[in-house]
Amino acid sequence: MIKKGLSGLVFFFLYLISLLPFWLLYLLADLIYLILYHITGYRRETVSSNLRNSFPEKDENELKTIEKRYYKYMADLIVETIKMLTISEKEVLRRMPLTNPELVEKYCKEGRSMFAAVGHYCNWELCVLRFSLIPQYKKIMVYKPLNNKESDNYYQKMRGRFGVLLVPMRNTLRKLVELKNELTFTVLASDQAPVKHEAQYFTRFLNQPTAFFMGAEKMGIMFDSVVLFGDVKYLKRGYYEYTFVPLAENPKQTAPNEITELYVKHLEDMIKREPAYWLWSHRRWKYKPEDLNR
Repeated sequence: MIKKGLSGLVFFFLYLISLLPFWLLYLLADLIYLILYHITGYRRETVSSNLRNSFPEKDENELKTIEKRYYKYMADLIVETIKMLTISEKEVLRRMPLTNPELVEKYCKEGRSMFAAVGHYCNWELCVLRFSLIPQYKKIMVYKPLNNKESDNYYQKMRGRFGVLLVPMRNTLRKLVELKNELTFTVLASDQAPVKHEAQYFTRFLNQPTAFFMGAEKMGIMFDSVVLFGDVKYLKRGYYEYTFVPLAENPKQTAPNEITELYVKHLEDMIKREPAYWLWSHRRWKYKPEDLNR
C-alpha cells in the first residue's frame, strides 16, 4: 500500500512538472547538468571510456567537449521525457517533423507491413510519440520491460498516450503472428546490448567488436516486410527531424546478416555526425566475442 501510494505521488509530481513550459524546464535542465556532471559525476568513467574507445582518432580536448555536450543533452533529455506526459499531438508534430512521409504512404498503398530498426539517439521517447501519430498503420513498439514495476508502468503510460501498441520483447513473434492479416508498422530499438546468452552476432561498431540484436532482420525476412532505419537529426534545443531510410524492401532476397550490417552502418554514421546525442552512459560493451566461450 505504501509503495503504491509513493508511486502515485511521484507520478503526480512528475505530471505537475510536465505542465511547465519548455523554457522553464530547460532552466531546470541547466541545474540537472551541474548535478550530473560536476557534483555527482554520474557514470563519468563509463562515458569517458566509451568515447575514448569509440573515437581513438580524437584528442582529449575533443573527447572532453563531446562528454560535456553529452551531459548537457542528458539533462535536456530528462526534462523533455517528463514533458512527454502531457505534450500535445500538435506540439509533437511541430518539434519532430517526418521529412519523408511519402515513403510511408508508398508502402501503405502497396499493402506492405514495415519494421523500423532505431537507436537510443536524441530524444527517443519523442520519437515513440511521433511514430504513434503515423496514420493508416497499426503501430507496434517492441520494448524491454524494466525490472522496477512502477517505473515500467510510468513509461508505458507515457509511450502509449497516442495509441501505439506496446509489446514486450519476449511476446513480439506471437503478437505479429496474431496480427499477420493487418497492416503493421513495428519499431525495434536495436542498439541495446543483448544479454550474454542472446549475443549471437558480433560486428565492428565504433571501433570495437559489438553484439547486436538481429530481430529486425529476422522478422523482416519471416514476414517479408520492408525494413527501415529511423534516422534522427538534432536541430536545436527541443527540436528534431525524423527520416525513414530503407534498408531492405525485399528482405528475403538479402544475404545473411546484410540487413543488420546496413543498420549498424547507418547507426554509426548518425552517431559520428553528432556524437553527443547517443546514450554514452549505457554500459554497451560488457563483453567481447571470446567471453561467450567462458
